[in-house]
Amino acid sequence: MGGERSTASLRQKEVVENKHRGAGGCVGSSLKQCGSRTFDVKSFGACGDGRKDDSNGLLKAPNGLRSFGSSSDWIEFGWVEGLTLTGGGTFDGQGASSWPLNNCSTNKNCKLLPSNVKFVSMTKTRLRGITSMNSKFFHIVLLDCKDFHGTGIKISAPANSPNTDGIHIERSTGVLISNSVIGTGDDCISIGQGNSHVTITGITCGPGHGISVGSLGRYPNEGDVKGLLIKDCTLSGTSNGIRIKTWANSHPSAASNMTFEDISMTNVTNPIIIDQTYCPYSSCSSLVPSSVKLSDIFFKNIRGTSLSPVAVTLECSKRAPCRNVNLEDVHLDLSGGGTIAKSLCQNVQANYSGTQIPPPCE
Repeated sequence: MGGERSTASLRQKEVVENKHRGAGGCVGSSLKQCGSRTFDVKSFGACGDGRKDDSNGLLKAPNGLRSFGSSSDWIEFGWVEGLTLTGGGTFDGQGASSWPLNNCSTNKNCKLLPSNVKFVSMTKTRLRGITSMNSKFFHIVLLDCKDFHGTGIKISAPANSPNTDGIHIERSTGVLISNSVIGTGDDCISIGQGNSHVTITGITCGPGHGISVGSLGRYPNEGDVKGLLIKDCTLSGTSNGIRIKTWANSHPSAASNMTFEDISMTNVTNPIIIDQTYCPYSSCSSLVPSSVKLSDIFFKNIRGTSLSPVAVTLECSKRAPCRNVNLEDVHLDLSGGGTIAKSLCQNVQANYSGTQIPPPCE
């Protein structure tokens, strides 16, 4: 692939993965190297000339984990400029038999299961019309990518599938994810540390845990998050809506200039939530307040229904209170009618304008 503009072939990739298995069980290795052997998709019929259709494949992962060895990924694209991956193909992670082996909810040092597709240190990547289903862990991962555009993506896994984040973005810049449908067992989209200039638009999310920034602050020397726009999204039946989460007893970092705009929610349990006491385990070793600084956050035209009596939660850190949090035209009714939903706030400087249902914190 080198530095050429390439069209990756799911059909040819299936041949390559079969060759990997025949070469000594290196499924999950990078395509650029598998043990002592290297495979070039062009040797199996892919042209990469931008004209021939090397597309429309169904690629299935091994059912169990034995074939992956120590790898935490199934398919990886890395260190390529100008890659286009399209054609309507499907990556089927066949994760159902592996989900019971996931103990990350109780063990912070758990072994990560393989993600479906990972992009590492990519530049000018275009991902269109691809489906990912039943991943063993995260579906699609972006790590250290620049100028990445993904559109028309379909992601599906059952609501009870653990840690099957739809799209996870980390240490990347210039990312656009648009017009995609995601239903899974964890965050539809999770935006981790070190990201800048990320736009998420036209996403339909549900089931899942919503669209999240974080969790932030778990590790030392994390990069800041800045320049995030999430707009024109629809969430249905998710456990959270739009969420910012930082670890309690966190390492210091910052997240700023984040806008959530024109978001529609139906029967969402926590429609708007800032959680700076995040701890997914049954118990946490420390209750020291988070050191992640959150500022310049805008919630605009957020509407719909909440399954929880608390529709707006702004739970910020005593050590680093949230600054310049703005809510403009928020209308979140309690599902089923009756009483009015509530707001819960602590350690936050909040500004309100336009419609405010539920009422602002006193």
